[in-house]
Amino acid sequence: MPEWLVEDGIGEQRALLVEDDRVLSAKVRWPGEFCAEDPIEAKLVRKEAGASQGVGETADGRQVLIDRLPRDAQEGATLPLVVTRGAIAERGRYKLPAARPADTIDANRSNTVFGSSKTVRRFPDGLWEEVWSAAASSEIAFNGAALLLSVTPAMTVIDIDGDLPARELALAAVEPLAQALRWFDLGGSIGIDFPTIADKAGRRAVDEALAKALADWPHERTAMNGFGFVQLVARLEGPSLLHRLATSRAAAAARLALRRAEHLDGAGATLLTVHPALAARFTPEWLSELTRRTGREVRIETDPALAIEAPHAQLVAR
Repeated sequence: MPEWLVEDGIGEQRALLVEDDRVLSAKVRWPGEFCAEDPIEAKLVRKEAGASQGVGETADGRQVLIDRLPRDAQEGATLPLVVTRGAIAERGRYKLPAARPADTIDANRSNTVFGSSKTVRRFPDGLWEEVWSAAASSEIAFNGAALLLSVTPAMTVIDIDGDLPARELALAAVEPLAQALRWFDLGGSIGIDFPTIADKAGRRAVDEALAKALADWPHERTAMNGFGFVQLVARLEGPSLLHRLATSRAAAAARLALRRAEHLDGAGATLLTVHPALAARFTPEWLSELTRRTGREVRIETDPALAIEAPHAQLVAR
């Protein structure tokens, strides 16, 4: 049976849904962020008369968008809330986290993945690396073709590139596409640019294959139009791994470097060789935690010739 596994890493929590050493889905959270289903309290600091939306501020000064406010809600009131979407950094703008009054949220809803899944010291070898590398390249290869993924402020766009005949290419892309949606924890508006299929029967075949592949993935979907475009809309709970690597690449790679260092086996000192942009991301708290977890001295060296997403960790003599 598929099982969610959670790694409590340094600077992030990672979760993988694993079956037979194969990743079905993945999620990631960075501590300190508001996450979907988190209960919080915030003072209502801005609301137009009669409006159902406003802006709240928590005790530590963070702002949150509030939806479904009662019409009589007054500025200055402190409200119990439940987060519905984490903050999302996009190119050129920052979207505040969103929340709703706690009494408007189904009490049976809960974020069970991080709250009740099995915690392990490390995932089976190679699984997280496979997902992370695919997100870093924004590409998933299949049958001599590829899915090319791009994050934009309006939507996540997925292009299907290959030399197969249009119908054959589109049908071959369905399973990798379903994999990408789950691996990268995508939500919101997602546009898929399939190759143009001239006949209605061919387009219908792709629609049916998509319906089957995404039957257990909650979403709404348009039928393929004459230009091969399909739009999906799914619940957006926060930044996907794809979004994090698009907008916070150095921060994500710094966490990968710490993970590699933590999971080294053996004696000696830990030497982390990274691009200079990553070295600036390591906080003293993170490095102290790495030392505590491994019992080893930590040394940092920089190499501008290294790719940001290719940090190197090794053991060296003390």
